[in-house]
Amino acid sequence: MALSKRIIKETQRLAEDAVPGISAVPHDDNLRYFDVTIDGPSQSPYEGGVFKAELFLPDDYPMTPPKIRFLTRIYHPNIDRLGRICLDVLKSNWSPALQIRTILLSIQALLGAPNPDDPLANDVAQAWKQDEQAAIATAREWTEKHAKP
Repeated sequence: MALSKRIIKETQRLAEDAVPGISAVPHDDNLRYFDVTIDGPSQSPYEGGVFKAELFLPDDYPMTPPKIRFLTRIYHPNIDRLGRICLDVLKSNWSPALQIRTILLSIQALLGAPNPDDPLANDVAQAWKQDEQAAIATAREWTEKHAKP
């Protein structure tokens, strides 16, 4: 299974031109599989947390989006308890012009701006809408408990 030139280029760019607060390192034995860490954005309930995720590039990447999920537990309306992420660029708005780094930046931005109107975790979205301050407090607690290095 040959790696495309594009995947090799993207991987090199991730290493050489790192995105602040984001790291994506391919496995030695499978260069389509990445260990990802995303720092919680400042001014968000996730600030100070380091969230681990896994990213996998399917065989038909970039025609289909990467598969990515959080491994660190997170209290967020757009991320379910299995770590799956509800984000338009991973589904309907995917374009082969997008790159791994763009996706990771979008996910980091989602941490900074949860959208309870397009939820994946309905219970969390409900809590967010009913009492945003309490939901943010819970998100901070989960960050303290699960995402502190």
